[in-house]
Amino acid sequence: MNTSQLMRSSAVMAAGTFTSRILGFVRAALLLAALATGTSADAFNVANTIPNALYILLAGGVLNAVLVPQITRAAKNLDGGQEYIDRLLTMAVTVLFVVTVVTTAAAPFLIRIYASNDWEPRTFALATAFALWCLPQIFFYGLYTLLGQVLNARGSFGPFMWAPVVNNIVGIAGIMWLIHVAGTPDVHGHPVQSWQTSWTVILAGSASLGVIAQALILIPALRRAGISYRPRWGLRGFGLRTAGRVAGWTFAAVVAQQLGYIVVTQVATTAEGLARTAHSGFASGYTVYTNSFLLFMLPHSLIAVSLVTALFTRMSISASNDRLDEVRADLSLGLRVTGLATVVSAAAFLAVGVDLVRTIFPKGGMFQARGIAYVTGAMMIGLIAFSAQYLFQRVFYAFEDAKTPFFIQVVVVLTWAGGNLLSLHLLSPAWIVVGIGAAMTVSNLVGAALSIALLRGRLGRLDGRRITRAYVKFLAAAAAGGLVAAGLSYVLHAGLGDAWLTSVLAAVLGGGALLTVYYVVLRRLGTPELDELLRPLLRRRAGRHAEVS
Repeated sequence: MNTSQLMRSSAVMAAGTFTSRILGFVRAALLLAALATGTSADAFNVANTIPNALYILLAGGVLNAVLVPQITRAAKNLDGGQEYIDRLLTMAVTVLFVVTVVTTAAAPFLIRIYASNDWEPRTFALATAFALWCLPQIFFYGLYTLLGQVLNARGSFGPFMWAPVVNNIVGIAGIMWLIHVAGTPDVHGHPVQSWQTSWTVILAGSASLGVIAQALILIPALRRAGISYRPRWGLRGFGLRTAGRVAGWTFAAVVAQQLGYIVVTQVATTAEGLARTAHSGFASGYTVYTNSFLLFMLPHSLIAVSLVTALFTRMSISASNDRLDEVRADLSLGLRVTGLATVVSAAAFLAVGVDLVRTIFPKGGMFQARGIAYVTGAMMIGLIAFSAQYLFQRVFYAFEDAKTPFFIQVVVVLTWAGGNLLSLHLLSPAWIVVGIGAAMTVSNLVGAALSIALLRGRLGRLDGRRITRAYVKFLAAAAAGGLVAAGLSYVLHAGLGDAWLTSVLAAVLGGGALLTVYYVVLRRLGTPELDELLRPLLRRRAGRHAEVS
């Protein structure tokens, strides 16, 4: 796959991710309207997050690290790796099924681990009921990743990124049904004592149904890609020892990550009760954290994940053939193109973050908007390092090295967890979750710096001058655009007040001004990365124009 094809594949994935994320914001906005940010909302969000967290712990990170490099290497076999894929899928699906059954039975215990000890018994009971409906998602999250990574390894990237669209559509339908049945609450949500069993079935059941649909829709895509499957048992003699070693270190890294995440959920759910008691001026708690993380992940998912997913396959092939120059070139390309998007995204949120949140989440007014915006802003400062670290990790995996990322992950988790605990004990209740976001930024910076140092030992020079020059241009252009956007927002609010339409106007005009200034300044400075990012879109538009002509 040449660079032009790679960028086109990234564009297809980005389009799917963008559609899914837009629907995800619609879903999050409806969920916020249906539940607000109170204790019942935290109960659902904790329960619905546990299957994803456990899936990542038990399979997700392992599958992402192992499957693509292993399948690309197995493709050199006479059967194109078909028997290897059959045996790997059979083993993985079996393990996922057993894990799902065991974890669903352990729902009450898991809620106790993830939730605040300050919750009342009926809140724990509600969260447990949610979890019983949500935990079967583990199996289907795993199936989605298995099938998607097989498609990615064979060069079919689109279905994996478009499948979550179906998940969001099903979830949106379920939340709308809940709003129709239960109505919308005040800013503190439906009281736990008034929650009805039918509401639990509608909300949690539709969430799980969406994940099931997301997984099963990939089966026709496998057939279209010419990939068949039949169960085969037995692993000996198929080169899975290396895969097992990589999986073991990856599993250990994800264990460390999830231990840190437990600290996050404990601190964030505790913060909600403290902030409510203290009558703070903006929202706090775990629901605020989840919505903030959703916003934080949008630019990362659109550009970094889409590009790195395609790069990972190419880097794995290069690494298997010991072509270090090609790996180094892909690393440089990935850092520069993702930086182009993450720098301007961070600048946009720091400039007009409250307006953006208010536009997306109109329910709850400034009370909720400020809470979500402050936390997201604290995270956004570390967005560049977060996306870079995602790419660094894939470089190690391309060399079938999961040991080094494990030790980096331990340092990152200790930094983040320590920052979370300091926030809980040192900050006022309203600012605790903002402290979680800031601690996340510090941990991302530490992880990226450590990765750079270790990758230099493996790859030698990392094209540092070229990357540094590109980032200086990005930062200068983003700073200029951010100042214009912030100034527009200030003038609009000073003249029109804090109505929702004012925030919409500030977000649209400020964001548009920022992007315009960013583009013009980068053009003046001469930025080849801009052409790399825009070329697939321009070619597609040119092709359509030719068809019309």
